[in-house]
This record gives sequence, structure tokens and C-alpha cells, in this order.
Amino acid sequence: MKLLKLKLHWQILIALILAVFFGYYIPSGVPYVAWMGEIFLRALTMIIIPLILSSIITGVTSMGSGKNLGRLGGKTIIYYISTSTLAIVTGLFLVNIIKPGIGVELGFSQEVEGLVEKASSVKEILTRIIPENIVEAMAEGNILSVIFFAILFGVFITRVKDKYKENLTTFFESVFEVMMKITLFIIKFTPYGIFGIVAKEVARNADQLSNIAGSMLIYMLTVFAALMIHALITLPLITRFVGRVNPLKHFKNMITPLITAFSTSSSSATLPLTMEAVEHKSGVSNKVTSFTLPLGATINMDGTALYECVAAMFIAQAYGIDLSVGEQALVVLTALLASIGAAGIPMAGLVMITVILTALNLPLEGVGLILAVDRILDMTRTSINVWSDSCGAAIIARSEKEKTNVGL
Repeated sequence: MKLLKLKLHWQILIALILAVFFGYYIPSGVPYVAWMGEIFLRALTMIIIPLILSSIITGVTSMGSGKNLGRLGGKTIIYYISTSTLAIVTGLFLVNIIKPGIGVELGFSQEVEGLVEKASSVKEILTRIIPENIVEAMAEGNILSVIFFAILFGVFITRVKDKYKENLTTFFESVFEVMMKITLFIIKFTPYGIFGIVAKEVARNADQLSNIAGSMLIYMLTVFAALMIHALITLPLITRFVGRVNPLKHFKNMITPLITAFSTSSSSATLPLTMEAVEHKSGVSNKVTSFTLPLGATINMDGTALYECVAAMFIAQAYGIDLSVGEQALVVLTALLASIGAAGIPMAGLVMITVILTALNLPLEGVGLILAVDRILDMTRTSINVWSDSCGAAIIARSEKEKTNVGL
């Protein structure tokens, strides 16, 4: 019987493979299984806000002084900006070498609906960090605002009288423990959720497979190659030599959240699984995971930043627009800022590309060129986002002299 008791990541992988075959060969049966994916995503979404709020407040209060918070926050921000910049530069290098946009048939473009309306300027993104109404921000799932409020609340818990401090600290620690128990319960249903999600997506996009040819295939391979260089070379090297962490061992611990991120295309929805894996498998303390991972799921988007850079350059090449060195530097800067403001939801990167195109005066309708293949790339870049977040947590934990399960 033990042989039949597969580990969760194997169950998820099998469900993923079966879903591809089911969605492609039995599309008529998809409506009967799609509900599993919808319920799974709703369950994950349900716990995100209370999990983030309780985890960050718990993490901040456990740090004690504002000096400790500043040190940990500084390390976290430096890591996020550094890895995102390295990802963008990798993408920029490959897109200039391969030039996937040269010779693309512009008639291939699809109509894009709603992206311009959903787009925000970098200024608006930064302004929205401070919520006018925290309850409304929670209801709308504005995670960046929730994180800001949670950090502020946690800091001032440490500055009230001891009896209030102890009561509030105990309360939020209790909430966090309950939320993690709920998370572990939801995780058990991950294979069923993945099956429903992937089967639905495969059935919906099966008729577009013939469109992925010629220059679009080259574009896809360019993005994929850049993502793999960042995920399999850059991040492991940083993890190994900067963090003194065993990247292979850490990767094995992260298989479940990585496959889930690939299937759902949402780093926010995957956050509960990421926190569970990093803390309970890689051995990173709750103090570090509760602060770095929710923040990372919101502002650390290595894969998205890389993708936005390549996509903007691809559109420029397709329209025959030659960008100067200065303009390409603007692509790097804008992609970095736009990725920070991108929501951890499906197609968020596609929405944020409009910010870059507007900054460079490139045609917004160029987004229609990449629409057909965006979903596939979205799945891949989300996995890279989650992988980078987890590496950051492990590296920062080691820099804090923590003994983890993945240290060298």
C-alpha cells in the first residue's frame, strides 16, 4: 500500500499530465471537471488576505525593534530589485541577439479588449500602496495596500503598553496558526484543482495551437530561454554563493508550489503553498517567511519583468522601430517598476506591458501580437516569480544566521 501512496508533488504532476490529455482529446467533458479548479482557486483566494495580514503582523512583531525590521526589509528589497534587474537584462540580451520580431506578420495580431482601461501609470501604482480604506482594500484584494497596513500595524504593536502588546501579538499569532492549518487542508485538494484548471485551459486554447508557428514560436522560445537562464543559472548561483544555500535541495522542496504556480498562473494564489513549503520543508523561520514571501508575491516579479522587456522589444521589432541604447535603458527601468506594480494574478503582466509601450510611444495595439501565446508564457513566468521569492526567503534567512534544512 505504501507504494500507492504518492507524494503530493507526484500527484500534482500526474494530474497535470492527465488534464492536458483530457482537455485536448475530451473537450466535451471539461465542463464536468472545470468546477474543481474554480473551487480550488476560490479556496486559495479566500485565505490570502487573512494569511498575509496575520503573517506580516506576526513577522514584524517578532522582529522586536524597528532596527531589525529595517535591516530585514533592506535585505529583502535589495534582493528583489537585484534579481528583477538581472532577469530584465537577460531578456534584453537575448531579444537583441535573436530578434524574434523581425519579419512578423502584423495581420496575425488579435483584438485586445480592456487592457488599456485596466492599465495604470507607475505613479498611480505607487500611490495605491497607501489605502484610503483598508477594509475596502482587503475586499478588493489590493495586496500591496494590505501589506503596507500590516507592516504599519505590526510596528506600532511593539510600541504600545506590554499588556496590549502581548494580547495583540498572541491574537495574530493564533490567527496565523489557524490560517496555516486551513492552508494545509486546502493543499490536500491541489491535484483535483490543478486537473480542473489545466483541462479547461487546454480545451479553450486547443484551436489556437496552429497559430503558434514561425516568428511567434521564435518569440516564445526567446522568452522561455531567457526565463530558464534566470531560473536555472542566475538564481541558483546567487542562492549557492551569496546565500550559502543548496539550490537543488531547495528546489526539490519547492516542487509542489512551483507546479501549482505553473498551473494557476497566480503567484498570489500559490502564496499559501509557498509559505508552507519554505517554512516546513526548507526550514526557514516564520519570522522571515511571514515578511519576505507575501511581499515577494506582490513586488518581486522576475519572470514578469523579463517577459515585459522581451515583449516590448518584440513589438518594437515587429513594427520596425529601432530603439536606441537610451530607450532600451528606459525599457529596463520601466519594466522593473511595472513588474513591482503587477498583481499576482493571471495576465497581470500583459496589462502592465501597456505602461512600457506608453513610456516608449510604441503602438498599444502591438499587445495583440502576443495575445495568442501569452497564457503559455504566463504559466512559465509565474513559476519563475515563485521560485525567485522562495530563493530570496532562504538567502535572507541564511544572512540572518538561521539554521535551515537547505544550508551548506
